[in-house]
Amino acid sequence: MLGPAWEVRDLTAMANAPKVDETGSTFAENAALKAVAISETFSDLVLADDSGLTVDSLNGEPGVYSARFAGEGATDAQNRQKLIGLLKTLPAQEFPARFQCEMVLASNGEILGSFSGTVEGIVVAFECGDQGFGYDSMFIPAGYHQTFAELPSEIKNTLSHRARALAQVLAFLQRGQNSK
Repeated sequence: MLGPAWEVRDLTAMANAPKVDETGSTFAENAALKAVAISETFSDLVLADDSGLTVDSLNGEPGVYSARFAGEGATDAQNRQKLIGLLKTLPAQEFPARFQCEMVLASNGEILGSFSGTVEGIVVAFECGDQGFGYDSMFIPAGYHQTFAELPSEIKNTLSHRARALAQVLAFLQRGQNSK
């Protein structure tokens, strides 16, 4: 998504990458923890993100615990089942929600920039579709009638929370390249 000007590697390509615990109380704090810690180990630019689903009717849950909502080591399916169970106890059929992504770019232990992406929509108390991961099969973005798991990836990748945050990262990086 960053284009051919950038070589992107993930942590699986970095044998000595430290494990960073997500102890922050916000997506931004967790992204910063990861970006700073990894950038202290590697000399390249480091981009870290923390993302998740927040549901208004559940006071923002699962929030920063989205990946471990049903407990440490929980699968995506277990997390969805816990969310479905909670939603079914509420009177509504659709629940205002959003996917949020916070990305932090760091180098040498210093934060260079922070970027946010959000996509509003609703969550439903059932699963529909088999594409994507996490809560995609329960989230219907505003203006659509299909879940992220039903939408073609070309559409999802243009309107997702990560795509929106990454577009800001790319603009930031391009401004930096143009100033050299």
